[in-house]
Amino acid sequence: MHGLALRDDVARRLRDVDVVDVFEQIDQRGDELARGVRWDKLHIAGRVVSYSSYFPVGEGREMKLDKLYVHPSQQRRGYGGLLIARALGAAHQAGCKALVLAVNKANAQAIAAYTKYGFHIRELVVQDIGGGYVMDDYFMVKNV
Repeated sequence: MHGLALRDDVARRLRDVDVVDVFEQIDQRGDELARGVRWDKLHIAGRVVSYSSYFPVGEGREMKLDKLYVHPSQQRRGYGGLLIARALGAAHQAGCKALVLAVNKANAQAIAAYTKYGFHIRELVVQDIGGGYVMDDYFMVKNV
């Protein structure tokens, strides 16, 4: 589903929930601004219920959805979809061909949500990230 169609679909499903008060871009540090990182947070009825961050990668050919968090009590209401739609819109405006993300392969709930929004698995990434930890993620992609 294209970013605008996704946003419209999510908006239709939100008609019965509290009005979205504000999409607020979070103040950023200088190094993030220089790299093109964008942070958004979603307020519903005066409360922050979700936030995301994304930035261009691959010489600007792709936008990486680096963080997407929805408060557990607010999940399955379409709020994550709204933030995905915003990242897709930013990717489209920047001329990116795809929105990409990494998700732990054991996080079945997140994988199902991303799949619902049109992402598919591009590859499995296993990488030693130090301190005895190993990143064991799926790299997922959605065309813009």
